[in-house]
Amino acid sequence: MANYRELANLVWDVADDVLRGLFKPHEYGDITLPFLVLRRLDCILDEDGRKEKAINTCNQYNGKVSEDLLPPIILKEINTNFYNISQYDLSRLKKDPNNIHLNFENYLNGFSKDVRDIIENFNLDGFIERLHKNNRLFIFCDKFTEVDLHPDKVDNHTMGQVFEELLRRFSEMSNETSGEHYTPRDIVRLLVSLLFAEHREDLRGQGVIRSIFDPCCGTGGMLTIGKEYFREQINPDADIRLLGQELNAQTHAICKSDMLITGENPDSIRLGSCLSEDQFQEGRFDYMITNPPFGVSWKSDAGAVKTEAQNANSRFSAGTPRSSDGALLFLQHMLSKMEKRGSRVGIVFNGSPLFTGDAGSGESEIRRWIIEKDWLECVLALPDKLFFNTSISTYIWILTNRKSEARQGKIQLINAVEYFDKMKRNLGDKGVFISDSYIRQLVETYTNFEETEHCKIYPNDFFGYTKVTVERQLIDAETGDILRDKRGNPKPDPALRDSERVPLTEKIDDYYQREIKPHLPDSWLDRKKDKVGYEINFNRYFYQHTPLRSLKEIADEILTLERKSEGLLKELLGL
Repeated sequence: MANYRELANLVWDVADDVLRGLFKPHEYGDITLPFLVLRRLDCILDEDGRKEKAINTCNQYNGKVSEDLLPPIILKEINTNFYNISQYDLSRLKKDPNNIHLNFENYLNGFSKDVRDIIENFNLDGFIERLHKNNRLFIFCDKFTEVDLHPDKVDNHTMGQVFEELLRRFSEMSNETSGEHYTPRDIVRLLVSLLFAEHREDLRGQGVIRSIFDPCCGTGGMLTIGKEYFREQINPDADIRLLGQELNAQTHAICKSDMLITGENPDSIRLGSCLSEDQFQEGRFDYMITNPPFGVSWKSDAGAVKTEAQNANSRFSAGTPRSSDGALLFLQHMLSKMEKRGSRVGIVFNGSPLFTGDAGSGESEIRRWIIEKDWLECVLALPDKLFFNTSISTYIWILTNRKSEARQGKIQLINAVEYFDKMKRNLGDKGVFISDSYIRQLVETYTNFEETEHCKIYPNDFFGYTKVTVERQLIDAETGDILRDKRGNPKPDPALRDSERVPLTEKIDDYYQREIKPHLPDSWLDRKKDKVGYEINFNRYFYQHTPLRSLKEIADEILTLERKSEGLLKELLGL
């Protein structure tokens, strides 16, 4: 079998040779990846004369059966999940260079509907027009026929690696925008490794069928790496089914193409917003992984989300976050699709879902729902500067409705901010990466489930608190008397009203008597206003106090600096 890196280099060279000067480097992937898909499809159809069989079958039944019955007849005859009934492929297009543009359009229209839908979402028209007007369409088609992607030379796994390698390179070239749809592979490998780290004993042997779902699948990297890891590290014989949904049409096309050319089911990758257009309403999945957009408004989905949130036990009934950040909505969507027998969820967040929102807010209520259900297993803090388009702090959450006995009622925090290597050159904001060695160390820390310098374990209620309202007496400004209601109770002074957060691990009355009453003897608690909240203030739990330097150390440093500056001044003045 061919080496995937050699094939990727060959395709890369084709793109660079033909597109240089006509397209900007960040556009290379937009035209090259679709052609890679077309070439692979040609090679599959070339095997066993499938293309000729498809054309002959079409001619045989065309006009004799209804249009909707013809496609399944052709697919059954050639034993594939797609076909092309035009007289052209990339190789045959070379025979008529003078009509390359017209024939190329005929070639694309000859594909079955699912392939045409993919191509349409690639938005190729503008690129093809530019290639044709600059006399490079024929050259580009010709060059791609030199890349042998026949299944007997390149199996599905290798084809997936070629696609993934090129996608990575093209994404790095356009790193300013690619971060919206492409997660760096070191992060994906860590996430997948954590997701599959436990319950391995149930996943070995014959007959194992498992599903992996990504509701914001982008170009599909999390899905393909998830399957690759499962096959290589856990069970090579398992039947792993990949499913996903993606909002962006072009990115959806890339992902669906990847599924098509690697033998997966492309129909399992669906288009639309998972928040307002759930394409898997009855779906339940074993493993779910995603990197939803950070800090993105969900106003466009607000109508559907708020309507659903009003229904008890719906996806969003636990609460809705502020409209400027829909991250926790994606997590709720995933949790609604857990299998009763047990599912595992891995998601990448920025810091906001950990602590944004006071008690009673949508964010806090969602955290409360998750933690009181005992679904949150682990939060891992990632190094900064891991992503192409942001340098903010990020975290991996691992959740499950099937915690091991040792983990029940507990949440593990792992501080991995120092587990990185520097890159030789930055790719946008990405300046560091997590090596395989560090991934192994972090997975070991996770599975050991023991407290260390970088790992803390707390009971669930450690992260909860009751927000209590502290009232103080209202005093008559003129007489100085305490104003009272009809029952003789002192009236509260709204101007002096305050609140306190009492940890769930403490009794509220004991806390009041110890922490509040001694300082505010005229105060009392209005317990009718109690609100329970949850937050995870990650950095606080790993904070290490640095003692202040002594005055003598500071004075000595100042004197040393003064002596240095005096010597420099004398040197400048020639003294």
